[in-house]
Amino acid sequence: MFKFKNFTSAITRTVAILLILAVSACAAQNQASNVAPKSLADAPEYIIGPQDELDVFVWQNPDLSVTVPVRPDGRISTPLVDDMMAATKTSRQLARDMEKVLSKYVKDPLVTVTVKTFNGPYNQQIRIVGQAAEPKAIPYRNEMTVLDAMIAVGGMTEFAAGNRSVIVRKENGVEKSYNVRLSDLLVDGDVSANVPLLPGDILIIPESWF
Repeated sequence: MFKFKNFTSAITRTVAILLILAVSACAAQNQASNVAPKSLADAPEYIIGPQDELDVFVWQNPDLSVTVPVRPDGRISTPLVDDMMAATKTSRQLARDMEKVLSKYVKDPLVTVTVKTFNGPYNQQIRIVGQAAEPKAIPYRNEMTVLDAMIAVGGMTEFAAGNRSVIVRKENGVEKSYNVRLSDLLVDGDVSANVPLLPGDILIIPESWF
């Protein structure tokens, strides 16, 4: 009886999640009055997030040059720079902040920070939900497109209504929705349906009911 109750509870939760996704997709679809733009202004610089891996290079100071992970609290520690906040900064901003600290010990330090492994903060990731083969959040990459995102999640399921898919995007603090033709892109090979993504985009792929 206990196992049956747990099984029933799990089914109920699954159905509830599917209903929420369906309602969200329908709401976003109803609000989407435009197709997704085929070109965008320059994407913002990458924002460092927890679990990123950084290459820190200090010119002419190999002992200070290291590869470090960004801890879950968003901080890093390198030689002479202890517990500096890295998350929410660009690599350029972090390099300048490190130079200020290192200038106490090194004359005219020149620091370069390169993001080696990307993860990014949650609000900068691309989230693909609904009828993707493997729904998940993925790190944003410069010049990432819908096709790149779909490759990362293994495409759509057989139940997807690809051409009713929607990109939900915040623009100047306002949430907007755009139609995207995933079936035309992935099934028919229509590259004109491939559109660029921006950090924080949510791609909703609804289910076809018939």
